[in-house]
Amino acid sequence: MSHLRIPVSDHDHSLGPADAPITLIEYGDYQCPYCGAAFPVVKELLKKYDGKIRFIFRNFPIAEIHPEAVDAAFVAEFASEHGEFWQAHDLLYENQTDLGPQLYQRICEALGLSAADLEQAAKENKYTARIKADEDGGLRSGVNGTPTFFLNGALVEAGTAGLADAIAAEIGHLNTGG
Repeated sequence: MSHLRIPVSDHDHSLGPADAPITLIEYGDYQCPYCGAAFPVVKELLKKYDGKIRFIFRNFPIAEIHPEAVDAAFVAEFASEHGEFWQAHDLLYENQTDLGPQLYQRICEALGLSAADLEQAAKENKYTARIKADEDGGLRSGVNGTPTFFLNGALVEAGTAGLADAIAAEIGHLNTGG
């Protein structure tokens, strides 16, 4: 079984309490249809286990088959720099079939961000190192597709379909002191 090789840090995009008993990490690609299908599942689990789960999102764009994946990750990282990562993350997944410059412009407008500044950041490859670091960490941890989830450091073998059961089992395991 694969284990997470890059520990969670303040550098990560994180939702939920830092001291939550459960840490769920997703390596995701904004254009991946499987990640799009996982998005509402993760949202529901975060709601169900509010306060007990910390969610981390890391970029893993598979540009060879998803030509907008890197640009979408750039939009999310640009938004992050302005304190709007999760809003951009959600808008990208909610509008996954519309990924492209027009959507990125609309996201900037919706979040009160400058599309011209985004364009300049893209020209400068400002977020390339951040995205590549996430990707490299995923590769070191055995990620070879998206979405890939790690629950308290262990790979979730059952994928999105088994995520709810894996989290319930982990919470049960923690509650019994095991």
